[in-house]
Amino acid sequence: MYAYNEFDEAFVRERVRQFRGQVEKRIDGSLTEDEFKPLRLMNGLYLQLHAYMLRVAIPYGTLDSRKMRQLAMIAEKWDKGYGHLTTRQNIQFNWPKLKDVPEMLEALADVGMHAIQTSGNCVRNVTADHFAGAAADEIEDPRPTAELIRQWSTDHPEFQFLPRKFKIAITGAPNDRAVTKAHDIGIRMVRGGAGEPGYEIIVGGGLGRSPFIGKVLREFLPKAHLLPYLEAILQVYNLSGRRDNKYKARIKILVHETGLEEIRDAVEATFERVLEEFEFPSDLLTAEIAGHFEPPEFDNTQTLAFGEALEADPVLRAFVETNVAEHKNPAYGIVTISTKPVGGTPGDVTAGQMRVIADLAERYGHDEIRISHEQNAVLPHVRKADIPTVHAALKAVGLATANVGLVSDIIACPGMDYCALATARSIPVAQEISERFHALKLEHEIGELKIKISGCINACGHHHVGHIGILGLDKAGVENYQVTLGGDATETMALGERAGPGFAADELIPALERLILAYLQLRHSREETFLAAYRRLGAEPFQAALYPEKERHAA
Repeated sequence: MYAYNEFDEAFVRERVRQFRGQVEKRIDGSLTEDEFKPLRLMNGLYLQLHAYMLRVAIPYGTLDSRKMRQLAMIAEKWDKGYGHLTTRQNIQFNWPKLKDVPEMLEALADVGMHAIQTSGNCVRNVTADHFAGAAADEIEDPRPTAELIRQWSTDHPEFQFLPRKFKIAITGAPNDRAVTKAHDIGIRMVRGGAGEPGYEIIVGGGLGRSPFIGKVLREFLPKAHLLPYLEAILQVYNLSGRRDNKYKARIKILVHETGLEEIRDAVEATFERVLEEFEFPSDLLTAEIAGHFEPPEFDNTQTLAFGEALEADPVLRAFVETNVAEHKNPAYGIVTISTKPVGGTPGDVTAGQMRVIADLAERYGHDEIRISHEQNAVLPHVRKADIPTVHAALKAVGLATANVGLVSDIIACPGMDYCALATARSIPVAQEISERFHALKLEHEIGELKIKISGCINACGHHHVGHIGILGLDKAGVENYQVTLGGDATETMALGERAGPGFAADELIPALERLILAYLQLRHSREETFLAAYRRLGAEPFQAALYPEKERHAA
């Protein structure tokens, strides 16, 4: 993984020094909250419903044991002993005191971390496939590209005050695990006519109050042209994006209102000009970046012990079936660590659990850890022979829940428990769903089912692309939950369709139970997922399960 050089170190330390002075001025009253707000947002500090929140960048979701242990220390020393993993592969601390934030940032800098550009109208933390460098279906590891974009975009003088925030995601595999089509710019590694790797460039995706699926701007872009092409897109957006209405200031609105062809013409014309004057990174720099992402030296020894352990332990077998993905090396597996135990808060990880993850990565995972956009942690390189030992250690600290991709592996935003923008609770809904289907003992019978919950129309819980999406709203002072069906966050992305009227909080879980039980009756076989059944049958039979009263009235 990438390590700070002297420039990075000096840059981050200077930002900490500047912010320390700004915090001191806010505390002594020299700065008002309105004056302080843009300064704190530039350093990832939000003011939430009850306290400040510090959002720490984990570029492309990659970190190591040293960084994870430092996050654990920060959680214990300056927060309430835990951190929250986010859908942008970051980690948030929800309870810091303002006076302590400079010390937290200094501690982050000690291990090559920061909170820069995790907020504000700039290019945010670049996200990537959380299986990058390990996935069996990968064309090329996308993380060197993501790091190149990070270095180019960090403190870019032209793009620090864009019309709105700007998000980029990249995947190196045909199976999209980075939700690229829901980003301002999505980048997919593809092969050209001669088999050479390059990029498909997608633009104008996004969720929130106006959801759009990104559109292909360029089917194939040579790798060497990526940065000037991104610069061209951002220049067009920066000059043409709306600034009169923050809700219409995203590039998705620009693409929608202007039209893809006109945007493409503008980008291509700008690209030709940028290409002539662009200062390309040196071959030495790109080679140095790539060198930080060389695969580890794998131990290809395979034994019968792993198979024997699976035969002897059904709990381990269930864990492997759901939480271990195919690795490009047959002797290894990719282990996803669920942060969603029954009744737990999705994405919350205690300091003690962070240290266990760090220890396991160091001892059994070539010292690599990933954070996924699904709010889980990943050990991308674990030898199959070591998986039983890793599982036992995770089980001891409540991190071995065998539910990745299942009904309780829920994405949920903080909702009204933390967020000042939320109109309804998200976390209690996720907890109730988890507890209900655990009680029914149906989770593995149901199979793959992605539930995503947002506590307001900003869609931080990605509800638009959930197989079942839940949107919490305020209806005359009462929480009301809309249900959408058929969303998909992968390479076949689809936006969920609203099923009908919303549900009161006490009606939601029974309605979801009816819906999922109906699916079990409607599917062809256990192999047909909820999404596949919905696409085959359409909305009507699922709506009938959600709204049985409507069916009776029609009769």
